[in-house]
Amino acid sequence: MNGLNISEARLLQIILAPVVSEKATMVADKQQQVTLRVATSATKPEIKAAVEMLFKVQVAEVKVLNVKGKAKRFGKFTGQRSSWKKAYVCLKPGQELNFAAGE
Repeated sequence: MNGLNISEARLLQIILAPVVSEKATMVADKQQQVTLRVATSATKPEIKAAVEMLFKVQVAEVKVLNVKGKAKRFGKFTGQRSSWKKAYVCLKPGQELNFAAGE
């Protein structure tokens, strides 16, 4: 794993869900990148190792950004949604990520 000593249990907790949106679909089509929701404590090397381990693909690059939670109102009360982390995972040419169950 490129000299990383990350436990398999930690890697399984990093990737939370794929991001399904118009922008994520557009990025996937044009730039062969996959958009994932990841743990807020995850680092780029951990995300790369987790994707390579779970999906058996080769990752070229990982870009990470923090998404700030929106402020919401419920009548006179104000609240805020939780902030989260998004990762754009660029795969090496010829690689494809399949989210289908059982593969």
